[in-house]
Amino acid sequence: MSARRRIALTIVTAALVVPTAAGCGALDKALDCVATADAIATSVDKLQQAVSSAAEDPTKAREALDDIDKELDSLGDKTDNADLTKAVDDLGKGVDNVRKSIEGGDATPDISPVTDAATEIGKVCTP
Repeated sequence: MSARRRIALTIVTAALVVPTAAGCGALDKALDCVATADAIATSVDKLQQAVSSAAEDPTKAREALDDIDKELDSLGDKTDNADLTKAVDDLGKGVDNVRKSIEGGDATPDISPVTDAATEIGKVCTP
């Protein structure tokens, strides 16, 4: 199973197990998580593609990272959940680090901060 699917499945599953009797706050959080799951998985997938092609086509990698930044800005604007906002911000910082590494000539930048941020989103979405 791809990382994108695994992350999306984890987040969506966690969001769906929130009991309906938990109150509006928990339901709002679950809805934020469901709405964010696919976009986060897409962002991680795009980042992996950008990293894998960075050596062959750095321009393509920069364009992919620009797209991810735009998507993350949009996600940050869509949620009012502080924990989700922090995880999205952390994901953005991870993307920035990858960008700096690629621009510095690193053909195999460390994407673990991005993976860690995606994992944190899964934790935030777990009731």
